[in-house]
Amino acid sequence: MLSSQGSFTETELGEVRFPEITTPILEKVCQYFYKLQHQNSTSADIPEFKVAPEIALQLLMASNYLDC
Repeated sequence: MLSSQGSFTETELGEVRFPEITTPILEKVCQYFYKLQHQNSTSADIPEFKVAPEIALQLLMASNYLDC
């Protein structure tokens, strides 16, 4: 997306903004995808990913926003 030939703002600025998601929650989402990618290369099972109860709702809302 950031290297596409289109004239998107993200391409021109070299950044993507997620105004609906706080930095700590987006970081947790990135940690999950990183762990999932590295685990999938060695195993067929989905890895366990511990989430603190106090951020569980925010993570759920972020996943809904990101459609993942």
